[in-house]
Amino acid sequence: MAKHGIHVVAATAALALAAFGCPTASSAASPPGHTGGPHPTGPSRFVPGPCPRTPEPIAALRTARCGFLEVPENRARRGSRTIRLAVAVIPATSAKPAEDPVVFMSGGPGGETFDDIPFLVDSGLNRDRELIIMAQRGNLYDRPSLACPEMDRFNARYVGLGYDSPQAKRLLLDSVKKCRNRLAADGIDLSAYNTKENAADFAALRTALGIPRWNLYGHSYGTNLALTYLRDNPQGIRAVALDSATAPQIVTLPWGWSSAREGIGNVLKACAAESRCKSRYPDLRRTLTEQVRKLEAHPLTLNARPPRGGDPVKVVLDGGALLNILVANAIPFPDVPAAIEELAHGRPERFARARAADSAAVVGMTAHGLTESVVCSEWVPGTSKSDVLKAGRRAFPGWPDTVLAQAPQLPFQHEVCRIWHVPDRATSHRVATTSAVPTLLVAGTFDAKVGSSWSRAAARTLSRSTSVRVPGIGHWVVPQSACAQKVLASFLARPTAPDTRCVAGLTPKPFTIIPK
Repeated sequence: MAKHGIHVVAATAALALAAFGCPTASSAASPPGHTGGPHPTGPSRFVPGPCPRTPEPIAALRTARCGFLEVPENRARRGSRTIRLAVAVIPATSAKPAEDPVVFMSGGPGGETFDDIPFLVDSGLNRDRELIIMAQRGNLYDRPSLACPEMDRFNARYVGLGYDSPQAKRLLLDSVKKCRNRLAADGIDLSAYNTKENAADFAALRTALGIPRWNLYGHSYGTNLALTYLRDNPQGIRAVALDSATAPQIVTLPWGWSSAREGIGNVLKACAAESRCKSRYPDLRRTLTEQVRKLEAHPLTLNARPPRGGDPVKVVLDGGALLNILVANAIPFPDVPAAIEELAHGRPERFARARAADSAAVVGMTAHGLTESVVCSEWVPGTSKSDVLKAGRRAFPGWPDTVLAQAPQLPFQHEVCRIWHVPDRATSHRVATTSAVPTLLVAGTFDAKVGSSWSRAAARTLSRSTSVRVPGIGHWVVPQSACAQKVLASFLARPTAPDTRCVAGLTPKPFTIIPK
């Protein structure tokens, strides 16, 4: 569930709160109740302060009220040190906003939350109520930050290596070891960077801001976080919106293969259902399998320019790279059949440019320390390398084992987790959330990171839920779909009776047809 997967633009309530609507630095609020989580070792409080200075100016922050939430790093340890989480309250654009704000939970885990603000504002999240943003612990503007520049530099180099090559494995594990050793030397308690602590932070934020009730909106890992919050700290939650849902009881390392199969399979089915696409690209599934097998046996090495510009970089295209480009939605969906057809005829440029994009990622932006702490404590335990391979074989019969041995987007993860070495939290984390709080689940049929069918699985224990599947959309649906934006606005206005009628007439965008 790596961040965003949005390629529409690129690869990415008001309670009257006096004086920022929350306690001052000298008036710490009491911590919230914890019905299933650890007890805080001390009070949490909100401290007003300036908004972060982001690499690209974010217009909404010019009128936002910002600061830090101070919380214990590890609530299970008495005397744990205090950490600071960056917060922004973005005002509603309506003259008469609703009294219950919406708080956003970003994806990742480890995705940079403030980077999401333009997508949220453009989607109308602050039209009728205040929008509250808090960076999950370890994010870029938090103290401490769990960025791993070592891993970012590896990822930039990775585009020129075989996806499952021994060299890639060695360099990745070396970068992971260097980052972990550095964070540990700084005194960071990596065991405290997990979903339960993240959820307790949001519960503490509501209390610290003096908000009686609010609404949750999360996407990808943020839905896992929202459901954990709803399970452990249900007080004060009016409604929950889950975009590309990943329920805590579902997510394990092998699970990614079923989502890859569903999302990619739905793109291929949509092409077969469109007469022009089917005629131009017959038997696209067989063509894709042939190309994966061919590239895995004989990888291509070429130079490609990143989509956003810059000098050409060395790129290696093999079967694993091809699969992960499709999972990441690094090629816009209407172009996928054309890209596969071009590849089959010796023109790999679309796939090469898509892989080159990772060479230009911003160093230090992603909190890899949070990513690995969550993945290694909650998703990996109880699974083996053979489990991943078996799941891959079920998803894509006939594909090479060297491709299927690495979970989508998480290569060499078992080896990574041996280095990261955090406690196993799988048993306590993989618990379904049973709730009658009104919940909206929105999924995209082309999502290969989190298959749309998993939203229905998440809804089984949510007795007042509404599920919506949006055709032709990938990961993180709302910013990509005007209809989904209307559904979400309707849900926030009337959580028990959202208007979903616009979904019925939706179809995927027409596929790109290249001349023969």
